[in-house]
Amino acid sequence: QFTQQYQPAVCNSNPTPCKDPPDKLFTVHGLWPSNVNGSDPKKCKATILNPQTITDLKAQLEIIWPNVLNRKAHVRFWRKQWRKHGACGYPTIADDMHYFSTVIEMYITKKQNVSEILSKANIKPEGRFRTRDDIVNAISPSIDYKKPKLKCKINNQTTELVEVGLCSDNNLTQFINCPNPFPQGSPYFCPTNNIQY
Repeated sequence: QFTQQYQPAVCNSNPTPCKDPPDKLFTVHGLWPSNVNGSDPKKCKATILNPQTITDLKAQLEIIWPNVLNRKAHVRFWRKQWRKHGACGYPTIADDMHYFSTVIEMYITKKQNVSEILSKANIKPEGRFRTRDDIVNAISPSIDYKKPKLKCKINNQTTELVEVGLCSDNNLTQFINCPNPFPQGSPYFCPTNNIQY
């Protein structure tokens, strides 16, 4: 699951304020292996992030994968994502360099940037209220008409779109419908109407 977070909504829903003003963009939260049934794998093996990987990719990662909550702690955020999720992607994801370069490729080269996808469908970050179908229908053509996974949070009685997940098969070769959408009653459920973006 290639998950991207909408920076203003992340800052609004976090108990600790963001240290820097957010950009009105979806940026990478992570690339997470998942199981269709059951819990998602986490912390699959002890691993260390190769410092050279970060040195080689840092300029690109800072743009597409910032630590929204604290922009002075990008490396800590990337290290956490690698250890918690990326290391579980083997054999599709061979190592940390492959993990981070795959994310860069997905976001930039393969045009899986949710901000751009929504913008092409004339859904822009204007703070307007949208329907869930408007959001899903805007994203779906870019992912071979599959269903993304939406995550919302209520902030000051307003439901905000916080994250969008784009799901692929275990080889990252074709899109699939995202499994396990947040159910009604979940604090992350996106209602049919009145989703702010």
